[in-house]
Amino acid sequence: MIPVEEIRTTALRALTKGGLSLDHATIQLDLLLDAEMRGVPSHGLLRVPRVIERVANGVTDPTTKGAQSWRGRAFLDVDGKQGLGPVVALLALETARDRAAETGSCVVAVRNCDHLGMLAFYAEKLASEGKVLLGMTISEALVHPFGGRQAMLGTNPITIGVPAEPLPFVFDMATSLVSMGKIHDHAHRGVSIPEGWALDAEGNSTTDPDAAKLGAIAPFGGAKGYGLGLAFEVLVSALTGSAIGTAVKGTLDSMNPCNKGDVFVVMEPALSVVPLVSGFLEDIRHSAPVDPAEPVRIPGDRAVATRERASREGLTVASEVWDRIRLLAEV
Repeated sequence: MIPVEEIRTTALRALTKGGLSLDHATIQLDLLLDAEMRGVPSHGLLRVPRVIERVANGVTDPTTKGAQSWRGRAFLDVDGKQGLGPVVALLALETARDRAAETGSCVVAVRNCDHLGMLAFYAEKLASEGKVLLGMTISEALVHPFGGRQAMLGTNPITIGVPAEPLPFVFDMATSLVSMGKIHDHAHRGVSIPEGWALDAEGNSTTDPDAAKLGAIAPFGGAKGYGLGLAFEVLVSALTGSAIGTAVKGTLDSMNPCNKGDVFVVMEPALSVVPLVSGFLEDIRHSAPVDPAEPVRIPGDRAVATRERASREGLTVASEVWDRIRLLAEV
């Protein structure tokens, strides 16, 4: 186990040596480290070297916060200017949060912005500030259509955050069966992936994560997951004017400018939302489980418990990832 503060110090040194200011490096690392601590390494520390590579290759601008303009009184248009995902997104959400306090809601459409990372990070932040958040983003074509053998659409996750006590309700899921980041994580760890997760480049089922990286991931839930993923991709592209389908680049590589789109909707909840939602969530948690040894959980409960444990005990990081970060910190 590696203490979290040791990881933070080392990764911050790597990011600042890689060209990020301390402020922007801290924002980027807060996102990646939160994912790692929640037990989502696919969106965690393995992305630190890629951030540095993208800056070095000139496809990410580590200094910009993007350019904001109003398409309507409650519609914020953001050109990310190839900035760091969380830097651009958090500033945009701050602007939208303030406008939503006046108008009741505010749509944010972001283009030309680097990978946002784990969407739950944004949902938890906004819901902790008393706002309801709906967020969607798209990725490179990594998922095959239902009944197809070729990657044609993104993993296209969605997140929902709602204020509640003692913690906000946060839901975050991809419309693919798994993320490509999870397949990369299996490859880093030298572990096979389960049957049914992905196809290889020839469209055949594979348990080899390296072969899966060149192929296509399955949509979750068959035709329904495929339909949702396709709907989100069309919606995000329509609102942002960003690339779509196989034209999307830059969320998983270090060579291409990122041209996908991101959409957030920040909303003012009803005054009674916190006690109403909090009570309902507790009723679900205390409802009768199938297995008495396994209580019913709300989405996010396990991740929060994992984060709390990591804060106390530290993290196990894939040796290849940790060695690379330490080397980058020493350059």
